[in-house]
Amino acid sequence: MDFNVFFTPEFFNNILSIVRQLWFLWLPFVLLFLFWEFWVVYIRTRYIKELSWVLLEIKIPKEIEKSPRAMEAVFSALHATREGNLIERFWQGFLTPWFSFEITSFNGVIHFFVYAQKFFKRMVESQIYAHYPDVEIAEVDDYIFNLPPNIPNEDWQAWGAEFVLTKEDAYPIKTYMDFKLEDSKEETEKIDPINSFLEFIGSLKEGEQLWFQILIKGASDKWKETGDKLVKKLLGDKKNKKTEEAGKSGLGIMALSPGEQDAIKAIERNIAKLGFETGIRFLYFARHDIFNFINVASMMGVMKQYNTLHLNGFKPKNGTGVDYFFREKRGFRLKRRMIKAYKKRSYFYPPYKKKSFVLNAEELATIYHFPGRVAKTPTLGRVGARKGEPPPTLPV
Repeated sequence: MDFNVFFTPEFFNNILSIVRQLWFLWLPFVLLFLFWEFWVVYIRTRYIKELSWVLLEIKIPKEIEKSPRAMEAVFSALHATREGNLIERFWQGFLTPWFSFEITSFNGVIHFFVYAQKFFKRMVESQIYAHYPDVEIAEVDDYIFNLPPNIPNEDWQAWGAEFVLTKEDAYPIKTYMDFKLEDSKEETEKIDPINSFLEFIGSLKEGEQLWFQILIKGASDKWKETGDKLVKKLLGDKKNKKTEEAGKSGLGIMALSPGEQDAIKAIERNIAKLGFETGIRFLYFARHDIFNFINVASMMGVMKQYNTLHLNGFKPKNGTGVDYFFREKRGFRLKRRMIKAYKKRSYFYPPYKKKSFVLNAEELATIYHFPGRVAKTPTLGRVGARKGEPPPTLPV
């Protein structure tokens, strides 16, 4: 059939004429849709603007003999998925709470931070104290104001990127269990990937800074359902293939290779734990005369420690580098935008909404935890001895 006979200029003109004549039928729906989109953005922006936040610095002792499992318990305790009722969501703008776990280096001096709503301050403190009783937690001024607000400028250069997963969320990254941090009895036997990160950022020079941010909010059970479907798909594909080869013998699992069986077990173990919508980004700042792109490459290398070929890993995305077409202007805008997004701790909601991915509590604890005695980074701020017990009024 020759469709050119039907799709002529006259045909499209007739369609447009009909659309114009029936404007009173479709225009109200278009306006209602646009109003609703505007309203949702407005009430959510208003809700976010009215929130009060605190930045908590965690100073760690000289000796921590706990594995990242302790931090996993902290993350699990902060898992909240409440979305609010219809009135709260669409009239008040209520949003599921989120947190930002941050590691920074200012001229080579390392700091651990947690950025949270004031409402959750005592809960965050109590959970950290419960699992790390020897740390010190203090509310501090936000470090984002320590640098000029107009970077990049004639004095400072910047570069940043976000990280996403290489495969579906259900595939796990390499965790502390894979690094045997839970099994090793001696500190000297432990290979903790966070130590490489701390050694790297601890080597930054005067006039260099690196900010690393992990934003999280509780994920619904939907990610587990997606993982279950992925397992069934993997099993189904192999079952169908084996059935064809064996004359419909129905031997499904028998067709799986050892690697495929391990992958399915890893997925099932991964989705059995609490999941968090996650966004990860970093920013590297330096004065123009000492800016060194090797530090950007080193950050990429740090994140590759968690990658495995048959499961999951991280890859950079939305970097501030531009390869062609107005490189300087486009790169400048990208850097300014990412810096603003970092400072506002914005990822899941306006004004800098991005597509998130899901990590479970074990995966998060692998990336963000307090290092043990084996970490010898001299610029890692530690407290020599406890200066006080946790406040007795903290909830348990």
